[in-house]
Amino acid sequence: MIVDKQDNHSLSADSARRMFGGIARRYDLLNRLISLGQDRRWRRLAVSRLAPRSGERVLDLGAGTGELALETLRQFPGARVIAADLTPEMVRLGRSRPGAQSVGWVISEAGNLPFAQRAFDGLISGFLLRNVESLDGALAEQRRVLRPGGAWVALDTTPARRGPFRPLIELHFRLVIPLLGRLVAGRVQAYRWLTASTRGFLTAEELAERLGTAGFEGVAGEHETVVEREQIVGVDLHFLAFLAVDPDLDR
Repeated sequence: MIVDKQDNHSLSADSARRMFGGIARRYDLLNRLISLGQDRRWRRLAVSRLAPRSGERVLDLGAGTGELALETLRQFPGARVIAADLTPEMVRLGRSRPGAQSVGWVISEAGNLPFAQRAFDGLISGFLLRNVESLDGALAEQRRVLRPGGAWVALDTTPARRGPFRPLIELHFRLVIPLLGRLVAGRVQAYRWLTASTRGFLTAEELAERLGTAGFEGVAGEHETVVEREQIVGVDLHFLAFLAVDPDLDR
């Protein structure tokens, strides 16, 4: 069931579990094709923004097959990484990957995490936020399990800005990506949803406001704004870096 939300459309946890379970075996391959091979570079950059120290606990939330979790260990081998995803099929595939024995694997949805308060020093996600049932609920849970001052990094796509190539971008979204979903994964509806979730999502600046409400603050001095953006096939890709605010302190 797709549930209407004020600022976009959200996917119920049960629907997301079924949808991602159905495309799990081809999910990473399709990411390569849809992003024109750029998604691995994006993940490397996102992990470099997190930069955990040796011994710090990192949660890769909405981990899928664990690409961000494994990239974190590649760049920062002293980190202690947990990968959490609501889809058993994704977790099963992730556990079979080289290096996966160094990652802790958990099946859990983003809105109800089985971790203690302040359990992690860092939290990272890739293409998660536009696919949760309740964005505010998911952000609140992420803030709960992250220690004060802990680093939070999200990699996601948001709607393309207006421009002369907007019709071509819409063609890519409405026809090309669903066609790839049909040919490679045999699941055209899943990829229609994934493109719609980008077109209907918040802008990065709107998302930053929601993060502030949830108890995060921007990384001072790192960028002029909290957002880094680049474009690929006309879609804005964002890296957002924030720190968790101690709720016991006056803001």
